[in-house]
Amino acid sequence: MPLTATVEPTGLELLGFGWRPRARSKSVLSGIDLRVSPGERVLLTGPSGAGKSTLLRAVAGLLPVTGEEEQSGTVRLLGAAVGRPDTVGLLLQNPRDSVVADRVGRDVAFGPENLRLPHREIWARVHEALELVRFPYGVDTPTAALSGGELQRLALAGALALRPGLLLLDEPVSMLDPSSAADVRRSILDAVAATGCTLVVVDHRIELWLGCVDRLVVLEADGVAADGSPGQVVTGDRARLLRAGVWVPGVPPPRPAAVDQHLLGRRWPAETAGELIEASGVEVLLRPRSLRPRPVTRALRKLDLVVPAPAVTALTGASGAGKSTALSVLAGLVRPSAGVVRVAAGLRGDLPAAPHRWASAPLAARIGWVPQDASASLLTSRVADEVAATARRLQPSAPGPDVDALLDAFGLTGLREAHPLRLSGGEQRRLAVLAALAHGPAVALLDEPTVGQDRATWALLTGWLAALRAAGCGIVAATHDADLIGVLADREVVLADGCVREVRACVR
Repeated sequence: MPLTATVEPTGLELLGFGWRPRARSKSVLSGIDLRVSPGERVLLTGPSGAGKSTLLRAVAGLLPVTGEEEQSGTVRLLGAAVGRPDTVGLLLQNPRDSVVADRVGRDVAFGPENLRLPHREIWARVHEALELVRFPYGVDTPTAALSGGELQRLALAGALALRPGLLLLDEPVSMLDPSSAADVRRSILDAVAATGCTLVVVDHRIELWLGCVDRLVVLEADGVAADGSPGQVVTGDRARLLRAGVWVPGVPPPRPAAVDQHLLGRRWPAETAGELIEASGVEVLLRPRSLRPRPVTRALRKLDLVVPAPAVTALTGASGAGKSTALSVLAGLVRPSAGVVRVAAGLRGDLPAAPHRWASAPLAARIGWVPQDASASLLTSRVADEVAATARRLQPSAPGPDVDALLDAFGLTGLREAHPLRLSGGEQRRLAVLAALAHGPAVALLDEPTVGQDRATWALLTGWLAALRAAGCGIVAATHDADLIGVLADREVVLADGCVREVRACVR
């Protein structure tokens, strides 16, 4: 369905812009000079933590104002639409942060409703936007039942329903399988072409966008490192791009970084090997909590899956295939509606076979879990405390982990005192992985662990996982990252419609 109206395109200008968040000694951004003309299409990239998301929030007027931050320079919007409430549409890096309603249709309608549009136009925009992003479900679908990739589509639909003059997208396809990513990219470009709006899209994986944008801008913390046509920047600044961690097309992925085995923590127990967890005939029905009748979602059906050790299992499949629910079941966080999950006797000791019957302490000691929404697992107000929290709770009298060495191993040096929720999306994900695994569980269940990572931080994460495997850990990573599968996985388990469709051995 084509969009029915064009918009007045809105540009942006940053002059000497800088930003230092609360409780941070160093600025996230400084000396940023950037102008995007109305109607341009710009791809913004750079290393994890360089301030790309902060820049988008600054343009959208969403940086916090508590009096404890430091801002320098200016941010201006350019164009006839400036001042209207629908001037800027922003898709956040974590799409769950955009959800405001319990049903899909109500969520997309939220923006147009705040514009006080007529009811008929609101719902015309809702259906139009959902069709444009190729959303697979109806308007009455509960938002709580959506996968991370489906939430990305929903958040994009909500932004498009506003018909903004400036569309800001923060890694809009990072949680999607390749086919869905291509569909969503096509939807974005169709919307931009139909409305004439300005587009600024942030992504570490630039190959998908190179043929679709007018400019490629490489951002670093101290300024714009490169700016020009995509072909010019990729060819002329290739070495700079690689130093900045950009995923340059045609360049093989980096080797996983070496990790000091002494940093890994203890295994539980050290001699555990073989099939650590087994799911057999597992079904999961998701029932929305509501006074009104809501459809039940069957997230898993007859799932048969094992977690072997030492091994890395890549759990793949299209968005909505059931990968996140499968990890939650294996982690003992979701009780199966049917079927059983059993933990091997050598790992569970005197505990029941089913992990959902365990208390939180023995569960955390043995199984490390990171959800797709990494920020949801961050519990403290200080990065250093986050790293040590689980180990201290499990063994309060034992020496804690070497926090500074662990932060350095995960590329988080200098962030010891920062608030976890004020980190970039990529930094939050690395912190969540570190916090879940620093105490040395025998099983690691990770949902999209490499999303938001540049080449350097990707090497740090995969190096840690390789070291855990060498120490005897069983690892399952739900992922769309072909490089992770090619470099690290021992086997690939493909899910579709909530069950295993194929198991492939990986040859490296």
